Amino acid sequence: MRTKIRHVLSEAAMLDVPLDTLSDHADLYAAGLASVTSVRVMVALEDEFEIEIPDRLLTRHLFASIDSLSRAVAECLGSQD
Repeated sequence: MRTKIRHVLSEAAMLDVPLDTLSDHADLYAAGLASVTSVRVMVALEDEFEIEIPDRLLTRHLFASIDSLSRAVAECLGSQD
């Protein structure tokens, strides 16, 4: 899952640093993620994983790291059962 999330970020996030230099818990905002691009990341994640991220998860914390994105995607995938 994290590999797919990294691919989405590489396509949609427009970070200031190479994605492969970031750990899964690195601060994506410190790496250059902006609020405008976080919306693109959200839409791309929803498309990639065929999920809908609920409004209650749409906080700044969701986009803080690959780890937080992974937890949210896993929660959304689990709720599709």
